[in-house]
Amino acid sequence: MPDLVIRHIDSSMADRIKALAKERQWSINDVVLHALRHGLGMASTNLFAETMLDPGDLTTLAGSWDAKEKAAFLEAMQALSRTAPTQLAPGNQVLGDDS
Repeated sequence: MPDLVIRHIDSSMADRIKALAKERQWSINDVVLHALRHGLGMASTNLFAETMLDPGDLTTLAGSWDAKEKAAFLEAMQALSRTAPTQLAPGNQVLGDDS
């Protein structure tokens, strides 16, 4: 694969790339490739659907989480994914309704 050099990246763009890499725990190269694929219309999925499938990407929609918050959320999501439907509360009850 060819390597490309991109010149004249302003500091706000560089800061955003670094922030995304840190949030997603990706390399800077992966963030740039992801941005290029989506910007050029070459992504295999649409961006909104992709962020909804990956809990780590919820920061894009709901603000920024620190590492501890992200780890706790991912742990909760994994626990829910292993839970049998019979262990979850029924969907038609209102909280605090004892009837």
